[in-house]
Amino acid sequence: MKAEPKFDATGTPQTAKELVWGFRWVICGIIFIATTINYIDRQILSLLKEFLDKEIGWTNTQFGIANACFQLAYGVSFLWFGWFIDKCGVKIGYAVSIVSWSVAAIAHAFCKIPIHFYLARAFLGAAEAGNFPAAIKAVAMWFPKRERAFATSIFNAGTNVGALVAPLVVPWLAIHWGWQSAFLIAGVVGFMWLALWLPFYTSPEKSRFVKKEELDHILSDKDESQQTSEKVPWLSLLSYPQTWSFVVAKFLTDPVWWFFLIWLPDYFKKTRGLEIKKSWIHIFTIYLIVTILSIFGGWITGHLAKKGWSITRARKTGMFIFAVCVLPVVVVTKQWVSDWAAVVIIGIAGAAHQAWSANLFTTVSDMFPKKAVASVVGLGGFAGAAGGFIFPIITGRLVDYYEGQGNPTLAYAILFGYCASAYLVAFLLNHLLAPKYELVKFEAEPPRES
Repeated sequence: MKAEPKFDATGTPQTAKELVWGFRWVICGIIFIATTINYIDRQILSLLKEFLDKEIGWTNTQFGIANACFQLAYGVSFLWFGWFIDKCGVKIGYAVSIVSWSVAAIAHAFCKIPIHFYLARAFLGAAEAGNFPAAIKAVAMWFPKRERAFATSIFNAGTNVGALVAPLVVPWLAIHWGWQSAFLIAGVVGFMWLALWLPFYTSPEKSRFVKKEELDHILSDKDESQQTSEKVPWLSLLSYPQTWSFVVAKFLTDPVWWFFLIWLPDYFKKTRGLEIKKSWIHIFTIYLIVTILSIFGGWITGHLAKKGWSITRARKTGMFIFAVCVLPVVVVTKQWVSDWAAVVIIGIAGAAHQAWSANLFTTVSDMFPKKAVASVVGLGGFAGAAGGFIFPIITGRLVDYYEGQGNPTLAYAILFGYCASAYLVAFLLNHLLAPKYELVKFEAEPPRES
């Protein structure tokens, strides 16, 4: 009788050969490109505000409503896209999402009055919500557990690259070819991405580009080889604490990233006296730091897992380190902290957020069968978007109030205080709800209280 293979602490056959390269990384690269396009598209409106103020003559309140329309539609659509991708598959789900958001981007070029932009932003937000559920599920299908955090950090770096590229490209297009050109070109680029996605993406078992050695590597997780192929009822996911471990953490920490994206220019102006003509280099440097350091955060937990640490121990150790790395932002409003010291501190905090986010996303595929991954990501995405919708409103009210008192710095001190503490609180709640990142055993009926 053939001997059963021995498995290490991560559920990996001890005799399995580690494959550094393979077609799975091409898939990861294609997802990275989609995520970059996703973030460029959502930033265009903010970068064109100066041009649109002159042409449309809208108020700051109307501009704020347009952004709120995006965030609200983005959060609600997360729920639908999670279900849709689990039902129809990653290939179709991702294609539907990017085609829809490319059409929405192009639609912006034909907007003439504020209500048109409200509708276009809602359309864009609803369509862009498909990116992360599809991306996380694709990574779950194409990578063994010990590589997923690193793969997620690579494609998630597209958010940082998008934040770097958009300020360099969008204003230039608007100046030379008109503001409409930025939306039109962004939409065309999205359609071009389909030329990469449709021919090359399928499941690893069906891909003609995957050799047997790589397929064995992809499917090497012992517990996942025993997963049921039955679909998981969507509502039953809410009865598992593991779902809430992800949802609560997203609700508490996603607003921090939205705060950085939206409010950093105002922070530099109100607390450090730097107009955008001077602070753009500070903001660019922050996202450069985030881009470089965030990938390391995904690598470190995978490295620990390969060293023999359990998935739970490796993931939680990394997430605790990332939570601690955000703590120093509490001092960035202090006068004894120089402008460039603040840049470094915020840059490290942003990188820690992205590393945290990559590992948090990966915990879903650690705990849930592949049939349920996109749905759980959708629930968490909705929670994160809800937090991202509420926090800017609170931020605006705080800044207005303390600016009226002649002390806007105090408002930002309070806000950065929340940013500093959010991750440790989220880590604690995540740990209480999911002490171990182990595959959930689904019953025929949802668990009931005894």
